[in-house]
Amino acid sequence: MTTNENTGGRVFFSSAERSLIEEDEIILKTVGVDIGSATSHILFSEIYLERLDTRYIVSKREIIHRSEILLTPYSHEQDIDKDRLGQFFDKQFKLAGLAPDDIDTGALILTGVAVRRRNARAIGELFAAQSGKFVSVSAGDGLEAIMAGHGSGAVGLTGGADNDRSMVLNIDIGGGTTKLAACGGGEVKHCSAIDAGARLVTFDQQNIITHIEPFGQKYLLLAGLDLRVGDPISDSQKSLLADLMVDQIMAAMAGDELEGLYRLPRLPAGNDYRQIIFSGGVCEYIANPELATFGDLGQAIAKSISSRVAALDIPYQAANLGIRATVIGASQYTVQVSGSTIYFDPADVLPIRNVPVIAPELTIGDEIDEAIVKAEIIAALAQMNLADPDQPVALAVPWQGSASFARLQGFARAVLGGLETVIGRGHPLILVVRGDIAGLLGIHFRVEEGFAGPIISIDGIEVSNFDFIDIGDVIRSTGSAPVVIKSLIFPSE
Repeated sequence: MTTNENTGGRVFFSSAERSLIEEDEIILKTVGVDIGSATSHILFSEIYLERLDTRYIVSKREIIHRSEILLTPYSHEQDIDKDRLGQFFDKQFKLAGLAPDDIDTGALILTGVAVRRRNARAIGELFAAQSGKFVSVSAGDGLEAIMAGHGSGAVGLTGGADNDRSMVLNIDIGGGTTKLAACGGGEVKHCSAIDAGARLVTFDQQNIITHIEPFGQKYLLLAGLDLRVGDPISDSQKSLLADLMVDQIMAAMAGDELEGLYRLPRLPAGNDYRQIIFSGGVCEYIANPELATFGDLGQAIAKSISSRVAALDIPYQAANLGIRATVIGASQYTVQVSGSTIYFDPADVLPIRNVPVIAPELTIGDEIDEAIVKAEIIAALAQMNLADPDQPVALAVPWQGSASFARLQGFARAVLGGLETVIGRGHPLILVVRGDIAGLLGIHFRVEEGFAGPIISIDGIEVSNFDFIDIGDVIRSTGSAPVVIKSLIFPSE
């Protein structure tokens, strides 16, 4: 986002120099990149935005180009080969007929075992820096489970029926992990993850084992198979390993205890699922069992889990965009202008960009319980993989009721406690308030609570989880600030 002083301070999208004040429709070129432990891919789209009062909202999305699926390249045991990855993405830009400068916005997601590689963060930052416009996210297990639940369409299938006993379960089986998201009432109610995936053991065209991940070795031991890299693996041994992994996935689906395999807390037991949606790489084989294999257990796992789920007599299907469920397309832009009661200090704290938003359902009653609100904020940070962030985080505040001193004090102290891991690193305290009290809140934090760090408090803005915000310099003539909101787009949206 840039401003042009010669045109009266109008706000423009990046390098496209299109006025957000005069145009009723804006078309943006976007790109979505998913680098996973097993596969990587990229998808280009055009997003159509239409004016709605002071905001622009997405009205249509058209896919321009989908890349082939690349097996994520590794140069060493722990390192993703960023050079080969870069060559792949350069090729896809050319096939799409686009250059990086043509892109208005995008999202880059690192998932699965790829997040834990030594150079994963450097790769994410490299791609984000190249475009200067990307939302860049390292998706931990919880966030990836939530994103897959949205991206597969499982969340969208639950509509508005807020009933925990009639939920849709999304099972996302990737190369190294399996994520489970129990969806109901238009959101992910519960999520879990275990170590089970298609590429924990890989082999070549001659069925010679080429790589064994640590948890692949664990499954080999559980199966009683004494196999090492360089040994041949038979079809019956592949099926045995696949069946063993599916045993664990089915147990995780039921919320059973599993020894040393859970990566997140288990699902509550006794859920009544009315439908199961599969996503992730293995889902491609559920949709089409005859697909070519990639030297892994994907086909065998798909065959095994299909038969097991069919026996449950619960309708199931593969997600339409299966392997692309975690990030679909790219990010969208919406633009809003903050209210006039903003507070920011010091003066040079703005502008900021690409700040992730957490939007917990805060309990703000007549009397604010500091412990409850603090716990809700901490849980939201953990859910969005931001418990120990190296960047600022914006808190969405659904303020209701009066702004009495006691309520402001209780809320402020809960926020300072809940965001301690963020503001304790020197990051600014960023509040996006629903309600007309942003200025009052900012002053309270500074004067009454004695918070000494940078503060940005704005109101009149609607944000939610999966949003990232840019806040521009204050427009001196109005006292307001332009806010660009970037959201991940999912099929149901």
